[in-house]
Amino acid sequence: MSDLIIGQPVFISIDNQLAGYNENYAVPQMGGFAVRVDKCVAMLTAAREAGIPVIFLQERHSRTLADFGRELDGQEDVHCVEDDSDTSLVPALSPLPDEYHVIKRRYSAFFGTDLEILLKGLKAQTLVLCGALTDVCVHYTFVDAHQHDYHVRVAADAVGGSSQAAHTASLNAMEYLQTGALRQTDEIVAAFREFRGPRRPPVGGPVQSVMV
Repeated sequence: MSDLIIGQPVFISIDNQLAGYNENYAVPQMGGFAVRVDKCVAMLTAAREAGIPVIFLQERHSRTLADFGRELDGQEDVHCVEDDSDTSLVPALSPLPDEYHVIKRRYSAFFGTDLEILLKGLKAQTLVLCGALTDVCVHYTFVDAHQHDYHVRVAADAVGGSSQAAHTASLNAMEYLQTGALRQTDEIVAAFREFRGPRRPPVGGPVQSVMV
């Protein structure tokens, strides 16, 4: 196995929500969402087959707008409001009963959520990220993961930004923080298939080890 995975990996799908298919959505976004979804699904499938824990992140806000804070001070309009169809997770990138779903109200998935408690419980060491937006939620989650001392990998061909320029700049910034952070979907799928570590905890049961 390559150095892509160090210790226990966790696969994290960031804000793969139906809004990505809406070209007129309140948040600017690059095209090509459907292609990126397919790549995320390929990694998800490989993670599930390998017994690697999977976490789905979803940005979701109250209809009262009370939890937006300063999030609307920039170019983004009201978005990811609860019960809006665009806020729903893409069906193919939604959790099974033995997977994890974390709701967030800020760009970083570590801010005001139980993600860190969950990662500690899973004994996570390497976080593998895909989703949206490269320069917003992916980037801020990456930075906080880095500052929590996780090894972080980003599927560079399975994330999309608010623009091509912002996407590229953010990828470069993440690679600057962790050399080797940027990977391709095919690399990640191959690493997941080679993984022979502990399998994710089943519902109501302990972590199962894989006998090789």
